[in-house]
Amino acid sequence: MNRPQRLVLVFLSLLAAFAVQAVHADEYEAVASKVSRDYVRRKASDGTFIPESYAFANGGYWSGPMFDPSIDKMDFMAIARTIAVPLADRMYVPTADPQSTKLLLVVYWGTTYAPENASDSAVYAMGQKKAKDEQMSHQDLQDALRANGLSQGSAAANTAWAREARVTNAQDGDAYSASLGVMQAENQTRDAVNRRNAQMLGYDSEWNQIMGSLGGPAQDVRKSQMISELEEFRYFVVVMAYDYQLLVKSKAHKLLWETRFSIRQHSHAFNQQLMAMTTQASNFFGEDTNGLVRRSLPEGHVEIGAVRDLGTTQDPAKPKTP
Repeated sequence: MNRPQRLVLVFLSLLAAFAVQAVHADEYEAVASKVSRDYVRRKASDGTFIPESYAFANGGYWSGPMFDPSIDKMDFMAIARTIAVPLADRMYVPTADPQSTKLLLVVYWGTTYAPENASDSAVYAMGQKKAKDEQMSHQDLQDALRANGLSQGSAAANTAWAREARVTNAQDGDAYSASLGVMQAENQTRDAVNRRNAQMLGYDSEWNQIMGSLGGPAQDVRKSQMISELEEFRYFVVVMAYDYQLLVKSKAHKLLWETRFSIRQHSHAFNQQLMAMTTQASNFFGEDTNGLVRRSLPEGHVEIGAVRDLGTTQDPAKPKTP
C-alpha cells in the first residue's frame, strides 16, 4: 500500500471515529459539579463517608416549550423521593430535626429551551438568499459599467444611465449590508440562548474554554459536539447544597456544593430516566468534576419504595434561582 492510500485510510478512519462519537454523544449524560473551598467530605477510618444530614427545598420546575407528561406531571415530592435514594448511597441522610440539619438541598429540574439553529431558521435563510441575490445584482451592474467602458473618473460616467447605475449599485450595497445584519442578529440571538443553556446545564467552563480558544481541527470537533448538545432540548436537574445552619441563623446563603446533570429529551422519558441519571450523577455529589464530564447513559427504570420522611422545609428564605 503506497503512502497516499495510507493517508486516505487514516483520514477515513478519523471521519468514522468522529461519526461514531457524534452518534453516541446523543446518549451521554453530561455532569458538572463544583465544591466550595470550605466544604470537605469527611471519611471514617474504614474509608466510608461520615453521614451528613439534609433537608430538601423546592427550587422550582422549568417547563419546556412543549407538553411532556413524563416531566410535566411529576411534582416535587416525586422528584425528591427519587433523588433521596442515590443520596443515601452517598451517605447523605434526610432528617426532620432542624437543630442537626447540615445541608439544605435546593432542587431545580426541567427542560431547556433549544434555540432555532440560526443557519436553519426561516429568517436566516431569507436573509441569506436576499444577500446572495443583492450581491449578484451588484456584481452584474459593476460588470455592465465596465462593459460600457465607464470608469469612475471617465466623462461618460456622468451620463444619466451611469448615474442611475451608480445609485442602484449603492442601494444594492446598502440592502446587502442590511441582509448581513439580519443574519448577524440571528447568530447573536442563538449565541445568547446557547450561553444561557450552558450556564444552566454546567457547560459554562467548557463554553469558556472552547469559545475563547484559537481553534483547530480537534477544537472544531469539540465545539460542534458542544453546540449540538446545547441546541437540543435537554432534561436537567440541579442540586445545590447550602449551609443549613448558617441560612437559618444568619439568613446568609453559603453554597457548599452543586451538581448539574442532563440528558437529551429526544427518545427519552424523564420519569423513566431520572433514577438512572441521578444514580450516575451522585458519584460526584460533594465532589468537584473540574469541568464537564460525559458518561454513557445507563438504562433507566423506576423503583417505587416505601414512603419516608424526606425532611422538606417550609421555604427557609430559598436561595436564588441558579
